Amino acid sequence: MPLSTCPIPLQRYPHVLLAHGGGGRLMHQLIEEMFIATFQPDAAWQHDAANLDSPSDRLAFTTDSYVVTPLFFPGGDIGSLAIHGTVNDLAMAGARPLYLSLSFILEEGLPMEVLWRVVQSIQAAAKQSHVRIVTGDTKVVDRGKGDGLFINTAGIGIREHDSLIGPSAVQPGDTILLSGDLGRHGIAILSAREGLAFETAIKSDSMPLVAPVLDLLQHVPVHCLRDLTRGGLASALNEIAMSANLSIQLEASKIAVSAEVQGACELIGLDPLYVANEGRFVAIIPASATATALDCLQRYDPAAQVIGLVTETQATRVILQSPLGSQRMLDLLSGEQLPRIC
Repeated sequence: MPLSTCPIPLQRYPHVLLAHGGGGRLMHQLIEEMFIATFQPDAAWQHDAANLDSPSDRLAFTTDSYVVTPLFFPGGDIGSLAIHGTVNDLAMAGARPLYLSLSFILEEGLPMEVLWRVVQSIQAAAKQSHVRIVTGDTKVVDRGKGDGLFINTAGIGIREHDSLIGPSAVQPGDTILLSGDLGRHGIAILSAREGLAFETAIKSDSMPLVAPVLDLLQHVPVHCLRDLTRGGLASALNEIAMSANLSIQLEASKIAVSAEVQGACELIGLDPLYVANEGRFVAIIPASATATALDCLQRYDPAAQVIGLVTETQATRVILQSPLGSQRMLDLLSGEQLPRIC
């Protein structure tokens, strides 16, 4: 989408100054003319807190921080990522996102046009996700101490169901569904950061997951949901297995990884099962609801598939079975494959 003109007078303030976080005229100008005018023209960023109307007592609440490098990458940027990540965390609780807070930590010297691009991206992602940004904060740190821009968010949503969604609800015999293909976000970040050129451009899968999750909840009982961010599919399923004190059996042939991502992972020595995603999730459901759930998810992404099941064994573990019948245990990483991916 074409960028409109930055509202801050760039001939006078082409970069963020420490004074933009100092509580005076420049900070007032930045907040009034860029943030309030973009996100919430009629609401209460001028006050210390927003007054919210809650249609329910079944609230879900989350918070997150975003420190991705680089700020812009194929398929997204730190702004859209902050919105998608926050609404997706609410969706994993089975909640419809309503309100977000948005706080910026800006580094002195950040080009004002860069900030403006991020602000517009945030607004577009919030509109796409049907969520309102109702309050926020701005701080400026010394040059060299903020990596350009950090974002912190908090989100409030309404749970539109009575079920408990989480590892404690997982049962032996449950089916595990994956909502799409794996690894796009982590590889997109790495390629942008390191200047890697692959034959086909790989774009991040960053997107809001609210629609498919709420649709799924309307049609089937859901025991657990988990978005596959840092640590990817393998780490998320290990966390669920350990919390539920159960084991998970996966079929490698059912797990979708694009040829481009698979090729990139082989080239640089990464396992796509551990690579971060920002628009993929697993749903664990009763086996009796498998067909209905799969039909629901494939309306949003044809790559959605049943990838395994929950089992009861003496040892809590995640096992991947190859098409030839061999088995491999997927463990938690001892370190981090790709730092600063969200």
